Amino acid sequence: MIKRGVYQTVLQALKRQAAVALIGPRQVGKTTLALDVATEKDAVYLDLEATADREKLSDPVLFLTHNENKLVILDEIHRIPEIFQALRGLIDQGRRKGLKTGRFLILGSASIDLLRQFGETLAGRIEYINMGPLTVLETNSKSESDPTQLWVRGGFPDSYLAASDEDSYVYRQNFIRTYLERDVPQFGPRIPAETLERLWIMLAHSQGQSLNASKLAGSLSTSAPTVSNYIDLLVDLLLVRRLPPYHANIKKRLIKAPRIYVRDSGITHALLGLADYNQLSGHPVFGASWEGFVIENLLSFAPFQTKASFYRTSAGAEIDLILELPAGKRWAVEIKSGLTPNPTRGFYSALEDIQPDRSFVVYSGGDRYPLTETTEVIGLYALANELIESFSVKR
Repeated sequence: MIKRGVYQTVLQALKRQAAVALIGPRQVGKTTLALDVATEKDAVYLDLEATADREKLSDPVLFLTHNENKLVILDEIHRIPEIFQALRGLIDQGRRKGLKTGRFLILGSASIDLLRQFGETLAGRIEYINMGPLTVLETNSKSESDPTQLWVRGGFPDSYLAASDEDSYVYRQNFIRTYLERDVPQFGPRIPAETLERLWIMLAHSQGQSLNASKLAGSLSTSAPTVSNYIDLLVDLLLVRRLPPYHANIKKRLIKAPRIYVRDSGITHALLGLADYNQLSGHPVFGASWEGFVIENLLSFAPFQTKASFYRTSAGAEIDLILELPAGKRWAVEIKSGLTPNPTRGFYSALEDIQPDRSFVVYSGGDRYPLTETTEVIGLYALANELIESFSVKR
């Protein structure tokens, strides 16, 4: 059992707000965490994918009023989005009775933006919390300098904790199939599973590259707007990330297309048929996979409302990740997969362009040392801790 860093964040949010929404992809551990929360509180748990539990909410006001003195956990809330209207009235009634906090814990397998479409009526009454796959700090992989198992298998708990690489790989293949055949149709128009699988695989091959919807559409024999809609759905399901370009008032031609990443490294490898480190190490996606893995880990520890982007000019000045942090701070992060990080001239040119407060080169090792007067070489584990310590991120 791995204690998730977001656990205390959820408890604190329940002390502040009447409703808390815990958002993350399916099988990331939301239910396990919610049931842990339930052991500390007088709680009622409803799995809204189960017919019997959905029937209990045939009259949601009656059922929830009967349990108004308990924490009600509503799992897979997207199955009955109409309940949000009832929650608003119940929360407002409860406030008048002095029941102001800790009433509803909502679990959802879609993005905050998508859930907000259902829950606009709860504005000012709900706090949203992201829960992603396991991170380097939660697993404390073998040693601080060796997150290889987490990188290869990805952060979904059942995959990471599998008895063998083969078991982990089979889990991830089943995960992909389940999403394609069962979960995707719940959130969007009917999309042929074969088409979406081909697109997902192409995105894995394109890990860290600029998104070119027209090129992808040509390979799928469909239109660019259709491909963009499919990618929107994968983004909403928290399976794919579009990293936007950095916007700056710089008189240089900037690359404007977003970069695309399959968010979990283990899913990336499964889509490409890479079952273990030996297969990954000889594949062209090796460096881009590490880059995506680092980005997802760092963003999981970035403070609330951090803006993430990349920087690249047509002349080749480039930084893999720019974090716009609280108090106007800006960190630049270059990502290298080897043990001897050696940034290109484009990295130093980009530093001159954007003048970050701090700059780092993240690599696969664990040592930490200055590369120049303004840039530090650092391991992923150490930089994640640096974010926490610098901005008091509670995890």
